[in-house]
Amino acid sequence: MNKVIDKKSQFGSYHENDVIFLLKDLSSYELEGTTENREKNIQSGQHYSETLPIEYQPPAHYMQVFRKTLEEYKRMVALCSGIVAEQIFHQKGKNTVLVSLARAGTPIGVLIKRYILSKYQVDLPHYSISIIRDKGIDENAIHHILNNHPEKQIQFIDGWTGKGAISIELTKACKVYKEKYGIVLDDTLAVLADPGQCTSLYGTREDFLIPSACLNSTVSGLVSRTVLNDQLIGPKDFHGAKYYENLIDTDVSNEYIDIVSKEFPAIQKEAFEESERLLKNQNEAAFKGMDEVVRMAKEFDVDSTHFIKPGVGETTRVLLRRVPWKILMKDPDSPYVRHISLLAKERNVEVVHYPNMSYTCCGLIKKVSDSQ
Repeated sequence: MNKVIDKKSQFGSYHENDVIFLLKDLSSYELEGTTENREKNIQSGQHYSETLPIEYQPPAHYMQVFRKTLEEYKRMVALCSGIVAEQIFHQKGKNTVLVSLARAGTPIGVLIKRYILSKYQVDLPHYSISIIRDKGIDENAIHHILNNHPEKQIQFIDGWTGKGAISIELTKACKVYKEKYGIVLDDTLAVLADPGQCTSLYGTREDFLIPSACLNSTVSGLVSRTVLNDQLIGPKDFHGAKYYENLIDTDVSNEYIDIVSKEFPAIQKEAFEESERLLKNQNEAAFKGMDEVVRMAKEFDVDSTHFIKPGVGETTRVLLRRVPWKILMKDPDSPYVRHISLLAKERNVEVVHYPNMSYTCCGLIKKVSDSQ
């Protein structure tokens, strides 16, 4: 049975006014396995959403890199958040419900909510829900939002794009939702960085380092990746997730939001002007990044494009959650890849200088047959 998780004491570490998680609490279940076993199961056919990776606990020197990165890029994150927020507010105004895609989208949704509140004194509702590649969006969560906000328009939010798998999944899910229920949802995905050119609503198309990509739950409200497991999730349940309350001492979720939010007054004018420019010259989604991924697959003899994860955020995920084979870097000296170099060294993963790509870096996943 679903229970709306809307209090800090119930689920997650964000301030209760920042976000409501529409997720079934699975904190009491053991869902984690070793990275190697989980990778083997995934490549043998088990869906990645049925289990969870063990949460990476970064050492002190890695957290130093995170904090240095946050200090260097807090203004850029604030600016891109403002650019996206201005576009959303221009297009939908007060008639908006912010719906971030757990979990990478959640801190971005919080920042956009805070920007609009600070600039326009409008406190938009913000929910975080699950969408899973090849499984679709959490329709029960959508029902809940529409029932509670019947006159408002949903705006979906994520952190960044790689190949565009989630953008494609969202479009597919919105089409299915319309066919089932006769309700049209806007499938435009708002992101801070769109290096793959997978959406028309973005802050930048530069593949820059969003500091929240460096960490897992400890920068996302202590919430796990979302879970869709038939043994635990019934037909009327929200998709599930765990709350890692045991990691509270290392949690930087609210600190991250507060540090970036303090930059909003200084970037408001620039954010508004850039949003106006983007609204006048909208660049549609072209999914150009996928062409590069296909080329990489041929060049490195990779069986499936699912094993290629382009962009800073996706490369970080490969190193934190999967079994990496190689890391391609456009410029190994780029400040955007410092944390990736640390992780690659820690996991003994080869780094290849690969200048001929638009992405800053790219993670290649090892075939399990190669890791035996």
